[in-house]
Amino acid sequence: MTGWVIFDYGEVISRRTEAIPDLAACLDVPRADFEPAYWARRDAYDRGCSDLEYWRAIGDALGVRVDEATSAELTEIDIAGWSPTEDATLELLDSLSAKGVRLALLSNAPASFARFAERQPWARHFRDLLFSGDVGIAKPDKAIFAMLLDRLEAAPADCFFLDDRQYNVDGARAAGLRAERWLGAASARQHLPL
Repeated sequence: MTGWVIFDYGEVISRRTEAIPDLAACLDVPRADFEPAYWARRDAYDRGCSDLEYWRAIGDALGVRVDEATSAELTEIDIAGWSPTEDATLELLDSLSAKGVRLALLSNAPASFARFAERQPWARHFRDLLFSGDVGIAKPDKAIFAMLLDRLEAAPADCFFLDDRQYNVDGARAAGLRAERWLGAASARQHLPL
């Protein structure tokens, strides 16, 4: 039996954000201009740059000044955009938790989102939550998998990892974990101890 089941957050527990239009509107720029800037700077945000640094970098790219109040508003919209969860996934977490399966979360997410996530009802299922923004390392870097294994006091072979991005699955496998790409809760159940 698997010692640990490790979930990603974005586009696994949650749906893909639908906040891009609202974020673009907050800066009064076209979505077509905003969205590439949002994604191009996301890795740095997930690796620990502050909310203000992230939004200012986007603003600089778009020729828009971002002050602290605007940064706070953008952060609030962004967190809300990533907060809606998938019912089928929450049911899966309930089932695994009820069977005593040890669950952990490994997410590329900024620290501000991490603080929000820790307070959500679904977080109670997880014995450990590791967010890239808190540690300055992000998937698929081998170092973040090593950090997680150390925190869990687990061998790589005792861990099964689910992520929606193939390069993160590949990174987990390179670190010795068993891993599969997330294709939805129904598909994941085939690999899980239920």
